[in-house]
Amino acid sequence: MDDRLIQIFIDSLLPLLKAGVAFTIPLTLVSFTIGLILAVLTAIVRLSSWTIPKLIASFYVWVIRGTPLLVQLFIIFYGLPAVGIILEPFTAAVIGFSLSVGAYSSEIVRAAIISIHKGQWEAAFSVGMTRGQALRRVILPQATRVSIPPLANSFISLVKDTSLAAAITYVEMFRTAQQIVATSYEPLLLYCEVGLIYLLFSSVLSALQNYLEKRLDRYSAS
Repeated sequence: MDDRLIQIFIDSLLPLLKAGVAFTIPLTLVSFTIGLILAVLTAIVRLSSWTIPKLIASFYVWVIRGTPLLVQLFIIFYGLPAVGIILEPFTAAVIGFSLSVGAYSSEIVRAAIISIHKGQWEAAFSVGMTRGQALRRVILPQATRVSIPPLANSFISLVKDTSLAAAITYVEMFRTAQQIVATSYEPLLLYCEVGLIYLLFSSVLSALQNYLEKRLDRYSAS
């Protein structure tokens, strides 16, 4: 690597890291939080006996899981203005990613709830709890421990998926790399660099996930 490429690499590192911290991480946190709330609600509805809400929830999961995330983002950002709904890039990205997280994570939450032995329900009913109380006080806390590892994987995947927001003009880390490429004319170097930063973020999150899983295993064993 010659001196010019080294200098471009060094000069672009700080702007890319700033974009990651200021835009990519907040987008990930907001989208995952909203998506997780949506996932829990969707899972509960799909396990309920409410026919119409159950059909709506199932349809939502079917549509989101059956269509590409990039297409969903384009519909939200570029398509909705055709019916008078104009959204800022950040808002459109949050909606798109939250809907995606909600659909995929609802299956994780639903499976975790189903995995809890029915004796836990019966024990809760035996002390006078309603179904809602049993779900909130007994089932969901146990299901949370079961679902944390796969949900952590979903969070790490979302960090990488936020790069798709560049396609709707949201200036996150990948979009910043594209802007630098437009002036430096070094796409291979810049895209490899931003890839390394994504790898760094993912590695840190994976280490935190492993630590959390060990803590949970220790808690469960005790």
